Amino acid sequence: MRFALIDNNRTEAQPKLNGLCCCCSKPVIAKCGTRKIWHWAHKSKTDCDNWWEPETEWHRTWKNNYPSDWQEISLLDISTKEKHIADIRTNHSLVIEFQHSNINPQERISRERFYKNMVWIVDGTRLKRDYPRFLKEWKRDGISEVRHTEKSGIFEVWFPEFCFPEAWLKSSVPVIFDFLGDGSIIDSEGLRNNLYCLFPQVGSHARVAEISRKAFINTTTNGEWTIRVQEFINEFRKQDQIKERENRQTIYSSNRRMYSWRGIPIIGYRKRRRRL
Repeated sequence: MRFALIDNNRTEAQPKLNGLCCCCSKPVIAKCGTRKIWHWAHKSKTDCDNWWEPETEWHRTWKNNYPSDWQEISLLDISTKEKHIADIRTNHSLVIEFQHSNINPQERISRERFYKNMVWIVDGTRLKRDYPRFLKEWKRDGISEVRHTEKSGIFEVWFPEFCFPEAWLKSSVPVIFDFLGDGSIIDSEGLRNNLYCLFPQVGSHARVAEISRKAFINTTTNGEWTIRVQEFINEFRKQDQIKERENRQTIYSSNRRMYSWRGIPIIGYRKRRRRL
């Protein structure tokens, strides 16, 4: 944790300080070594928030894009009486969760149901194969079928499992993949500077938006993010409905037979009956 309570003030970890956890109010001590970022840890083993994961420099860098009073916000689950700490909760009630370690599907689903209005930021460099896999498919060297759409920066991906970790494909909220990591990977293509937003799947294929970091931070800060995401999803649904109608018409037309009388085409219909 970045913050603890000292005299009811949210305070960052400093050597030899003691405080209280902002979530469970139990004693915490400052961990200020040279190998890990400075943070607070509980004095004794406790089930404060079972969704919490140890922070990396990647987490802290992302958090610093937002005001400190939006960071590490404790929220109560009324149904279970459990408290959970949101990485970021904006003034517009958008929760942003930064995920570096592996996550089990049930926990992902539980978090999405609890926070509802949320977006994931996933470290796309956690495993060595993650970025090379994405790069290969995004450059159309693979079989994922990445296609441009009429909207700039929006792509249709027919086989997203070849681009992204499978654990995130069924998320009910947008998932942002950050392939920059700690910046140590060579990026001759320049793709890692942007973020890649996998929208909840609507229809037969996935949609992905390529967006700049600045645009993402701005829209999540000023409250436009949630509105824009909903507009995109509504548009995806409309497009899929149109395609579905076109497909039905194509199938319907294929069952027609053409007849002619004195050279004039007559449209007839072939009826098929099953014998019972």
